[in-house]
Amino acid sequence: MKTKNFKNETDTNTEEKIKRAARVVFHKKGFQGARTRDIAEEAQINLALLNYYFRTKEKLFQLIMVETLAEFNQAMVEVVNNENTTLEKKIQLISEKYIDLTIAEPEIPLFIMSEIRTHGAAILEKLPANAILQSSFIKQYQQAVKNKTIIEQNPLHFLMNLMGMIIFPFISSPILKNVGRLNDKQFNKLMEERKQKIPIWIKAMFMAP
Repeated sequence: MKTKNFKNETDTNTEEKIKRAARVVFHKKGFQGARTRDIAEEAQINLALLNYYFRTKEKLFQLIMVETLAEFNQAMVEVVNNENTTLEKKIQLISEKYIDLTIAEPEIPLFIMSEIRTHGAAILEKLPANAILQSSFIKQYQQAVKNKTIIEQNPLHFLMNLMGMIIFPFISSPILKNVGRLNDKQFNKLMEERKQKIPIWIKAMFMAP
């Protein structure tokens, strides 16, 4: 039994090691650019061992993509479905959660965008469109429009501006860092400042004085 338990623990540790390495490589290079050899080198294992645990690059990629989307989606779904927070609080929380997530893994937005272009239908099916459209967030938004506290009737304009303010700086970070002569630490500090600024800008754009 001890031998069996040790083997199971070793298998689990090796699989997790491969998945962590695959996450790094796929996020940086995408499906087309990544090689199984790159993943094996990142995991510091031989290629035969990687192939033993994950037979194909496609299988490993699907696993990483599902986990990445789940993590990215969870930040949104948890906030928009909370009936106990105001619309303004939801804006603040969405900004904070996505900025924190993307500072921790800055390759995620570009990875998702590039893979949507390549594997569009399969990826879009996993995005929580219905969860957002039927969420407490949308109900609160529609009520605010009726109450004339929000002047933009289409919530998609609202979401586009909100997500653009959060995600675009990360996608364009090489340009912004070059223009501003910023290192990674300085850029992240700038993004931390946006947690407070984005709700203010959104309110100025869309909410009645």
